[in-house]
Amino acid sequence: MPPTLASLVHHSALKLTVRAGEERLDTAVRWAHVSELADPVPYMEGGELLLITALKLDAEDPAAMRRYVKRLAGAGVVGLGFAIGVNYEEIPQALVDAARDEGFPLLEVPRRTPFIAISKAVSAAIAADQYRAVTAGFAAQRELTKQALNEGPEGLLGALAGQIAGWAALYDASGAVVAAAPEWAGRRAARLVADVERLRERPAPASAVVGGGGGDQQGDGDEDRVELHSLGTGRRPRAALAVGTASALGTAERYALHSAIALLTLTTERSRSLQAAEQRIGAAVLRMLLAGEPEHARTVAGDLYGGLLDAPFRVIVAEVASASAGRAHAEGHARVAPEKPERPAASSGTAAAPASGGDPLTGLADVVDAAAARSGEAVLVVPDGERLVLLAADGGAATDACTQYADVLETARLTQREQGGGSEDDELVVGLSAPAGPIAAATAYKQAEQALSVARRRGRALVEHEEVAAGSVVPLLADDAVRAFADGLLRALKDHDATGRGDLVASLRAWLSRHGQWDAAAADLGVHRHTLRYRMRRVEEILGRSLDDPDVRMELWLALKATSASGE
Repeated sequence: MPPTLASLVHHSALKLTVRAGEERLDTAVRWAHVSELADPVPYMEGGELLLITALKLDAEDPAAMRRYVKRLAGAGVVGLGFAIGVNYEEIPQALVDAARDEGFPLLEVPRRTPFIAISKAVSAAIAADQYRAVTAGFAAQRELTKQALNEGPEGLLGALAGQIAGWAALYDASGAVVAAAPEWAGRRAARLVADVERLRERPAPASAVVGGGGGDQQGDGDEDRVELHSLGTGRRPRAALAVGTASALGTAERYALHSAIALLTLTTERSRSLQAAEQRIGAAVLRMLLAGEPEHARTVAGDLYGGLLDAPFRVIVAEVASASAGRAHAEGHARVAPEKPERPAASSGTAAAPASGGDPLTGLADVVDAAAARSGEAVLVVPDGERLVLLAADGGAATDACTQYADVLETARLTQREQGGGSEDDELVVGLSAPAGPIAAATAYKQAEQALSVARRRGRALVEHEEVAAGSVVPLLADDAVRAFADGLLRALKDHDATGRGDLVASLRAWLSRHGQWDAAAADLGVHRHTLRYRMRRVEEILGRSLDDPDVRMELWLALKATSASGE
């Protein structure tokens, strides 16, 4: 620990005597400074032991001494050393009284003790304290390294929490807590997710301090002092570290923290390199699956992705709304490109808070990766230009994370639209295939692309293939092109009806809905069947098409449904 006034008083060579402020001798001394100025405060930083002979002070004036002592205390000076036998044979009573009234430490320095001896004692104690801190820091670094190698991040966090007498937590790329020590710290760390998200929006390395100290050590209060540090050397942080303590970290604790940051950064950067290699393997596995070579794909996957191919999986295709649907379908399977293992760069924003304005594809990849890592399952993530292709276990954590991420995005974009803001150009759209195995991977990919196309057309964040396959074709009629076709086909009939010379559109709808049964359709309309027959002949004459043709009847029925869907 740094030197204190008490340690200087107990220093046998200095022979200092306490004349006032006995209750504050445990105050740390940052430096010993000599000044005979009547007002040395402008030159103080706080934490100094001021040494004087009162050369320029009226030390016998009570009012002057009260002002002098009060000003020193207000500036953070920790004590006053007064040399006797120089200008005064003893400390003037006015100064002693002023120091006692203020509770300000006043030390009597005998004539045989030069000020330089006190300065040297303080300097030596500070140097010794720094040496102990450095030594403790090296010891902490060795222990942290040992735990990181033997126990991984969890062991490192446990050792760090012990070194700083507090708690520590690690957040992944999505902003979720992945490990904490002690165990109760997970609850405290979870309440800081919003702060971590704000930190991740800043370029690495970044840090922030939240809280003020004085909290309990059971993790139930938010009054502890928490430091947040981003991890990673790239522009976008790969993880974050939080440490909580009752007060500001000392030198030794700071060394331990910096060592932990360095070790965790090495871990994340190594993971990034491994991830790039895994993505290249994943891209090769996906290409083989889509080419109908499941056995070769299984051989290449090995232990890395082999487990994923042993159970039903889902193919997920995601892109931003501005990507061309036509290009996506035209390129087909050839779009999967292992030569591009790096994910799209994110300008800002976070995975856990996708509405913050970051790249949604990167956010989706981070969320899925983090969920798979926490559950211990494999997930194949292949960045593909403006797209992201994923293989995830059916019903697994990664698939659930994908759907939840899309739900959050859709809720956020609906809120923005209600408020009259937001742009559709950078909105995420996701297509999810039905469960499939390695043999049916190509079919599952087509299903995901079909679901993606429907999601884009409907303005949805995510559509599952089961929803497309099991649903009605009627919602598809809401497409602008279909509505334009319907308007063109029925326009002449509507123009006829607008003249008041009949009700051909309603009659056509009733006749088609009754499958051409004259009596039933006429009853629905409340007219005679001969009237209905006349109207259907007029429909044929106006359209120039025969209602005996089943294709014509089908087109007219779809046109009527399309106009009904649009509210016309």
